Amino acid sequence: MLLELHEKGLKAVTQKIVPVLYKGTKIDTGFRLDLLIEDELIVEIKSVEGILPVHSAQLLSYLRLSDKRLGLLINFNVSRLKHGIRRIVNGL
Repeated sequence: MLLELHEKGLKAVTQKIVPVLYKGTKIDTGFRLDLLIEDELIVEIKSVEGILPVHSAQLLSYLRLSDKRLGLLINFNVSRLKHGIRRIVNGL
């Protein structure tokens, strides 16, 4: 689904299906991104007690497989949202 964030003029796609190519076999529904902003930023949304290493690894895998550089892991199950945001960079 395509969303237009009108105030900033940003294009966002929700639930974007990304195919994966593995050993010459294409898997059409490899994974589904929660949010893709301007075809550059992947946003992975969680509502969990705490962010675990597996959550960061999941987002890093999405970044690598889709050849993107920057992602945000956002956990909404926190008292202040700023404590639930983690930035993940591919290739550092």
